[in-house]
Amino acid sequence: MEEQEVNHVEEIHAKLRELVGARVKVRANMGRTRIVERMGTIMNVHPSVFIVEVDERRGRRSRQSYQYVDVLTGTVELFDPETGERLFQPAGDPLEEE
Repeated sequence: MEEQEVNHVEEIHAKLRELVGARVKVRANMGRTRIVERMGTIMNVHPSVFIVEVDERRGRRSRQSYQYVDVLTGTVELFDPETGERLFQPAGDPLEEE
């Protein structure tokens, strides 16, 4: 999977629609310096949110919903679980030069 710079919610929605069923690593900034990282599968996309079934402790699973605008702003980051690469570059972030 390759990183994509996004500037519109519609672009994020379209890309995630293609990734339904794919495994991703989710890093969500929950505020007050609380950052949650989980592995999961993109289950569904809706007009304003997408659903990720995340792996919990002891083999349990739960479903989390995230807004596309949170991906756009970088509050929620999605990564390829195999390479660790970001799937989307948040708006306003300079692309990292290697």
